[in-house]
Amino acid sequence: MIVIAYAGLVFAAMAAIYRLVFGPTIADRIIALDLLLVSLMTAIVVDAVETGDTALLNVLVVIAIIGFTATVAVARFMERSR
Repeated sequence: MIVIAYAGLVFAAMAAIYRLVFGPTIADRIIALDLLLVSLMTAIVVDAVETGDTALLNVLVVIAIIGFTATVAVARFMERSR
């Protein structure tokens, strides 16, 4: 079951990288970066479930905070540049 989860995460990451490279707008690229971040966070959770080690869950919180802050900052920048 873990292999299926990892396969889905790899597929999501590949779709996000495609949108990041070929996205026509900056908003598409930001959403792709968010998808990559969520895929990374989910991979950390799947690894924690698989191994039973919760040491990286603190890193998960930091990644989530940084991702949220970056998304809000870019959204504000995009709104002001109109």
